[in-house]
Amino acid sequence: MQTWQLWAAAAALSAAVTAVLIKVGVQGIDAGLATLFRTLTVAVVLGLLLLASGQLAWDELRQLAPLSLGALALSGLATGVSWTCYNRALQLGPVAGVAAIDKLSVVLVALLAMVLLGEQLDLKGWLGVVLMGVGAALVAWA
Repeated sequence: MQTWQLWAAAAALSAAVTAVLIKVGVQGIDAGLATLFRTLTVAVVLGLLLLASGQLAWDELRQLAPLSLGALALSGLATGVSWTCYNRALQLGPVAGVAAIDKLSVVLVALLAMVLLGEQLDLKGWLGVVLMGVGAALVAWA
C-alpha cells in the first residue's frame, strides 16, 4: 500500500465513525447549530495539533497565490454546506442510507476531476466508479 492509500483508508474509517457519532449527536438540535459546533471543534483541535507540532505557519498562508486562497475559501464554504446537509440528512434518515448517498460524491469527483482538472481514469477505474455508484444506489434505495 502506498502512503496516500493509508491516509485515505484512515479518512474512510474516520468518516464512518463520524457518521455514527453525528447520528447520535444531531438528535434534538438544529443541523446548522450542530455543524457550527463540529466546525469549531475541528478548528480548535487542529489549531492545537498544528501549534504543538510547530506547523502553525501563518507566513505560508500569506504567501499563497490568490487563486489558491480563493479555492481554499470556496472549499471551506462547500464543506460547510456539505456538513450541514449531511447532519440534516442524518437527523431524518438511516446512517447507512445517508452515508451511501453521500459516497455518490466519488462518482461526481471522478467526473469533475476529468472535466475541470484533466485527470483520467482507465477502463478499470471507470468500472470501479460505476460500481460504486450502483452500490451506493442499492444501499440507499433498497
